[in-house]
Amino acid sequence: MDYGMIGKIEKAKIYAQERERIHFETFRVKINGDNNAHVVEYELGKWHCDCDFFTSRGVCGHTMAMERVLEKMVQVG
Repeated sequence: MDYGMIGKIEKAKIYAQERERIHFETFRVKINGDNNAHVVEYELGKWHCDCDFFTSRGVCGHTMAMERVLEKMVQVG
């Protein structure tokens, strides 16, 4: 392995540990629920899920699960 790659690996480790450097702006995931798979999206601080519960309440178990997974890495609210 060359020295350039070693330096990049070390930098990646630092970035991964310093989570405050990372700011999610947008992403999309599929969560396999008990009955169906659902698409959860996050864009500029706002959550969206394609499930019926989210449509009626603006929050659901799928979005809350993602908030827990990404705790302190996304703006909640």
